[in-house]
Amino acid sequence: MTIGVLLVILAFAAIASLGIGRYDISFGRVVEILVGRLNSPHVPITPTEANVVFTIRMPRILLTLLAGSGLALSGATMQGLFRNPLVGPQVMGVSSGAAFGGVLAILFDLTRYGLLGSSFVFGLSALVLVYVLNGVVARRNVLALVLAGVIVSGFFAALVSLVQYLADTEDKLPAMVFWLLGSFATANWEKLFLVAAPMLIGSLVLLGLRWRINLLSLGDEDARALGVEVEPLRWAILILVSCIVAAQVAVSGIVGWVGLVVPHMARMLVGPDHRVMMPASLIIGALYLLAIDTVARTATSSEIPLGILTALIGTPVFAFVLRQTQRGTRGL
Repeated sequence: MTIGVLLVILAFAAIASLGIGRYDISFGRVVEILVGRLNSPHVPITPTEANVVFTIRMPRILLTLLAGSGLALSGATMQGLFRNPLVGPQVMGVSSGAAFGGVLAILFDLTRYGLLGSSFVFGLSALVLVYVLNGVVARRNVLALVLAGVIVSGFFAALVSLVQYLADTEDKLPAMVFWLLGSFATANWEKLFLVAAPMLIGSLVLLGLRWRINLLSLGDEDARALGVEVEPLRWAILILVSCIVAAQVAVSGIVGWVGLVVPHMARMLVGPDHRVMMPASLIIGALYLLAIDTVARTATSSEIPLGILTALIGTPVFAFVLRQTQRGTRGL
């Protein structure tokens, strides 16, 4: 029931967002345009309306929904996987690796395909480094795995700073800084189609594994006792999360806090059972990032970088959610 209500709210929010911007279109008119394009070609649609709705706003909104849902689902998955509510999808260093690939592509003037490919390759390379480092230090130790992620993340963050230091301050450096702050301003159908496959496939497979993530959240020993092959499953899940996060960073830069905050909202709403909490996180994440992106593109005459808003909004929201969670825990 709750999931159904969330889906209805998300659908209404997405349609409303299609009409919000410098060129305002009423909710009813947006519905007419959408229905007219699908079923009734005789409904009059001006070229401006068609361009605003279908060319400018729709790919951006769909990309925002994909990114928000993917990040939130990844966060919920990671928190269950590591049994730690303070873990987010960036903990494996994938975001930093993908960011390094992106700034490297900007430095060498690669095409948008080159930027996407470079971000994706270095994002997955970060995961490989985490795997190697974890194997050298302490295999089958969850804490060592998290620490390996922190080390790799710090390493790639240093490389990002190095590339920025070497970049041309007139042209390349501003482009890098704006890209790293996060934005869907350059969203189009081409970018949407490029990243839809890894994000959708990764999300669907994670949803299919949510009952196994429930078992992993009990602890490795209990999961093994219930017949789960812990290590292969953990790395399969990490690869899926890495694909989602790397694809998101490739098209919109680093977007923080979504994967950390939203799972707590979902947990407050539907409880800790991952079979319900993960789908709820997916929907709430899409709704959350859609709302923030709508503010980012409409609050001022020039667009506000998404990373700034997600941090400004995410930190107080996270503090409030943690406070409510602590109250609920004390009340048990």
